[in-house]
Amino acid sequence: MIIEDQWDVTKAALAVMDRTQDPRQREILRSLVDHLHAFVRDVRLTEKEFQAATGIVNRIGQATTDTHNEAVLMAGSLGISSLVCLLNNGSDGVTETQQSLLGPFWRMHSPRTENGDSIVRSPTEGPALFVAARVLDEAGEPVVGAEVDVWHSSPEGLYENQDPDQALMNLRGKFTTDQDGRFWFRSVKMAGYPIPTHAVVGELLAAQNRHPFRPAHLHFLIFKEGYKTVISQIYSSDDPKLESDVQFGVTRATIGDITGHSEPHPEHPGLETPWYSLEKEFVMRAGRAELPRPPIA
Repeated sequence: MIIEDQWDVTKAALAVMDRTQDPRQREILRSLVDHLHAFVRDVRLTEKEFQAATGIVNRIGQATTDTHNEAVLMAGSLGISSLVCLLNNGSDGVTETQQSLLGPFWRMHSPRTENGDSIVRSPTEGPALFVAARVLDEAGEPVVGAEVDVWHSSPEGLYENQDPDQALMNLRGKFTTDQDGRFWFRSVKMAGYPIPTHAVVGELLAAQNRHPFRPAHLHFLIFKEGYKTVISQIYSSDDPKLESDVQFGVTRATIGDITGHSEPHPEHPGLETPWYSLEKEFVMRAGRAELPRPPIA
């Protein structure tokens, strides 16, 4: 097709997208071209701005390493990650859901850990946290034998792969639910932390005068054949940045009531106070069990 004007460009591009054999891929590509062309017209993108935009895309890729995923970070900072999550869960975005962001720090092969054990694997200062959780199906029956990956940042706001002072797999563990669908463990109270701002995402936040902090949270990934995998973040109810999460991840269903205790722990009377506890129930729905692709090696 010989291009006569700007509208012909869109027509020609859409015609090419129509050649895509896979129906779903064709639908996505047509909509992508349609919306991108409309966006360019809407903002009247200049040639200089277009060159800058392609440079940003290139720099996002260049900033991604085995331990850092700038593309995932950018998607979260634009609200896209949360939008995709909510559209695909909670009755297709109609009802509340515990599903949340995977985040950029999930790792495969976290250490198998017995219920009741600690996931603190190297000296980590901070108040003790005791977590007791239960996994149920939609009928309220316990889900037995589910694998539960748990991970979180240190009280200094660093995951172990970011911090050379932490042991390998510190504050990570994989549990198995018992006959009542329960799992429980000990850790230290996590803290909120800033996302990495050394690359493109940092420039975006600076341009918008936004803080880079995520509220304190625990990650859970619950897997069992016959159920849709639960990926959730449970946020500390006492964190002051719940309403301004830089990654737009906090929903009502993901706020956990982390309770402080000033009295001695009944099973650990010598434990320093205050210590904290969290009780939480997760619901697994029938579906295809799939593990996500780890965002870091």
